[in-house]
Amino acid sequence: MNLERPVSYLRSRVPLSEEEVRCLSSYESWWVEEGAAMSATVDRARTPWLRMYDERGERVDEILYPSEYWKLLDEGYRAGHIWRVFEENSLRPFFLLGYVTSFWDPGLYCPYTVSISTAVAVHKYAPEGVRERVLAEMTRKTRPAQGATWMTEIRGGSDLGAGVETVARREGDRWYLTGLKYFASNAGAEYAIVAARPEGAPRTVRGLALFLLPRFRQDGSLNYTIQRLKDKIGTRSVPTGEVFLENAEAWLLGKAEEGIYLILEALNISRVANSVGSVALAQRALAEAVKYARIREAFGKPIAFHPLLAREIRMWEEELAGAFALAWWAVELLDEVWQERPRYSSRYHLFRLVAHLAKYWTAEVAVRLTRWAMEVYGGIGILEEMGVERLLREALILPIWEGTPHRQALDALEAMERKQAHRLLLEALKGRVDEGSLQAWDRSLAEYLSLPAEEKEARAREVMETLARWVGRSLAGTQKVSSGA
Repeated sequence: MNLERPVSYLRSRVPLSEEEVRCLSSYESWWVEEGAAMSATVDRARTPWLRMYDERGERVDEILYPSEYWKLLDEGYRAGHIWRVFEENSLRPFFLLGYVTSFWDPGLYCPYTVSISTAVAVHKYAPEGVRERVLAEMTRKTRPAQGATWMTEIRGGSDLGAGVETVARREGDRWYLTGLKYFASNAGAEYAIVAARPEGAPRTVRGLALFLLPRFRQDGSLNYTIQRLKDKIGTRSVPTGEVFLENAEAWLLGKAEEGIYLILEALNISRVANSVGSVALAQRALAEAVKYARIREAFGKPIAFHPLLAREIRMWEEELAGAFALAWWAVELLDEVWQERPRYSSRYHLFRLVAHLAKYWTAEVAVRLTRWAMEVYGGIGILEEMGVERLLREALILPIWEGTPHRQALDALEAMERKQAHRLLLEALKGRVDEGSLQAWDRSLAEYLSLPAEEKEARAREVMETLARWVGRSLAGTQKVSSGA
């Protein structure tokens, strides 16, 4: 297994078809030969510029990227991040290609992620006529229309019921949205799915609906404006801005009363993508640390062969394998259920729990491993020119995107209490984990769920981390393991 190549690692952990190997290897070669250098250039350029007005004083809100940005983005779209999903009727190509992308640039995976979340919502819930036209634009192989998922506002994203103040007003069969989306990733996208509250709806999550918002109105004018682009510590490969909606034209997706379910469907796709990206970044950090440790000598030999560091390398290899196994199980489950609609099957509720565990734990592994990689480099690890500090910058957003660790732990608890998802989890692990461990976890979770409500909430993060790590390590022992050659 070659830690320095994502395709090698994928081949060592999951079965891949010949066509998948061909596609992924070609994409990986492009990154090695061209993409990695372009990605470093985009990162050094930091936040792109926002050109708000043209020479006639008319609002255009054009985002001015380095030329390398479009080359990076276009290559991934050509490889098939979006179009392969609908050609193959499977989300698997999106996650496989995303792993390769995230190994070099996890921030770049974000535009693809919000685009696939948008495309899936359109595929499942858009009105007839809109669905066909928008999907045709989003599945082009060259310069497709991009998507975005705009849920979060200035009051935060965890409590969507109270935090979303964008209002949706209906006139006949048309909807008009007014509000400010404070954390709008992939600002400038041609289409966005947007959480808003229809007039008169309750100020709870049950009052939210999901809408499809085009960049341009029917008359060709801007349908939304970008107030500013935000400077961020990392993820410079995706523009994040404040987007203002003023009677913006939109289409309702699905039924208004089921909006929160549609919103969570989109978020769950992103959470699994976050898990895949986290593991890919963790692999990159481990690869860089091991490579450096083999050439850095101290006290007469390379530091990789000093007992303490050698032990830590083995420990992180095991942690990486467990995190990958957990993330990939979330991928497999999502690929089974992604076309379900409310009301969901028990398999979907199992997916939900695994997705929360995976999103929580893989992001934690990414942060801890990238920080350790900087330690291996020592003092030079903090220098931008060495590149390893970027890995930590990229990792820091991963626990926060699409729900903080607290949110994942509490949502996992909710799935256990309301849907008995922990029983579904243990049942699904039969035959892959020894019976004694399953029985021990059954007793432990029953005791935990019998605690008073406040104590359960206070201990949620501790319990979910332990459970996630155990599931990942258990699965890693049953996954395909080969040389990856």
